[in-house]
Amino acid sequence: QVQLVESGGGLVQAGGSLRLSCAASGRTFSTYAMGWFRQAPGKEREFVATINRSGSSTYYADSVKGRFTISRDNAKNTVFLQMNSLRPEDTAIYYCAADYSPYGVVGLSSYDYEYWGQGTQVTVSS
Repeated sequence: QVQLVESGGGLVQAGGSLRLSCAASGRTFSTYAMGWFRQAPGKEREFVATINRSGSSTYYADSVKGRFTISRDNAKNTVFLQMNSLRPEDTAIYYCAADYSPYGVVGLSSYDYEYWGQGTQVTVSS
């Protein structure tokens, strides 16, 4: 069982930056691939970024590539999402998710992830 708690969301002007954090419980954090997803009002949840269990591989949605960076600190059971050059269309609830992946495979679909945080709101004003 993994519990995830996101933090770091807020209101920012377009062009600004935010850093989201996701703290995970449990002693096996390093066996999980970690992902960030987001859901805007009236839209389906969409993939943002993912990182494999060691942190050696990352994948991004085209819409955030070059602006967002996912990273993790396995010693602190935490995954981060650094968001730069934010746009109004980035406004959404951002969710952290964990996928048990002892062999290093990462998933790009929300169906691949077993555990989810409660979400943190990110609002980008124009």
